[in-house]
Amino acid sequence: MRLPGHVRVGVIALVLATAMAIPTLPSAASAPSEPVDPATDPAARPPAGPRSENIPTYDAVLTVRTDGVLHVHETITYDFGDSRGYGIVRTVPYRIKNRLYGIGGVRASSSTGASAKVRTAKFLHELRISVGDEGKPVGGLQAYVLDYDVTGALTPYRGRDELAWDALGTGWGVPIDDAAVRVVSPVPLAGADCAAGRPGDTGRCGATRGRRHSVEFTQSGLQPHEGMMIRIALPEGIIRVPPPRYAPAHFRGSVAGSWALIAGLLLAALVWLCRRVLAGRGLVLMGGTFLLAAGVVAVSWDLADDILRGGLWEASVGDAAMIGVAAAVVGAALIWAARPWSAQGLQ
Repeated sequence: MRLPGHVRVGVIALVLATAMAIPTLPSAASAPSEPVDPATDPAARPPAGPRSENIPTYDAVLTVRTDGVLHVHETITYDFGDSRGYGIVRTVPYRIKNRLYGIGGVRASSSTGASAKVRTAKFLHELRISVGDEGKPVGGLQAYVLDYDVTGALTPYRGRDELAWDALGTGWGVPIDDAAVRVVSPVPLAGADCAAGRPGDTGRCGATRGRRHSVEFTQSGLQPHEGMMIRIALPEGIIRVPPPRYAPAHFRGSVAGSWALIAGLLLAALVWLCRRVLAGRGLVLMGGTFLLAAGVVAVSWDLADDILRGGLWEASVGDAAMIGVAAAVVGAALIWAARPWSAQGLQ
């Protein structure tokens, strides 16, 4: 049936109005949006946190010379992170237990323009090598090169000579990302080993590449105060190895010295108990003064030779020092007891 013209116009208008009123639906071909991956979209990554200090790379070359001297060449890249500093401090032990090592010929440079001014000072059993200038702070990634010689590092044994040395040291308070240590010898190596970690750890180093006259050890992910202990065996008699040097033990007192110190403390306690009887006596004051002076002289005499020869941290305490302490304690007690009663608060 054919609709009249005015009816057809009305139907068409109704259809158009209905189509405009219906909201547009998504097409079947359009897929829902994927979540943004921060790993692939830098704009979606969260802001980076503060960067802490670390050592990205640490390369050490240990060269054994025919005269028995160990030459150390270290290249250290140090990242100061978001902070600024005045340089680095490398600590090298000059005394391990009672064994002494000589450290000299210290030189430094920097390929990144940082100050390479060198200062050395002994503290406890370590030589502190400070590289930098307090008046010229630096930041970011810096590179430092250290050179120094170590004497007394080789040990002669029957059938071999041996080098045992912590190539990085355990004084670094920041992590070391990648470390490499190469040992170069003028003679073929008879053996090589490396342990990574804190002193006493037995973990093997990450990788080893050996040649006839050299060997290289690498290690990644060292934590603060972890090092790399290198052990190298050399044929006996080819390299001139001076005998190791040893310092006296810090405590060399015998049983006699210990008993003398105990007796001095007990006698000082007895003087305190008898202070009323001894108060105001000039002879007691003279005796106390003499014992105090004699004790100071004995302690000074016992320590002076070690301090003058090797410094304050090589001082050793023997029987003379212990007897001197005992005499000084008794003398000080007698001087105190010889004061008048009023000065002691006994009235």
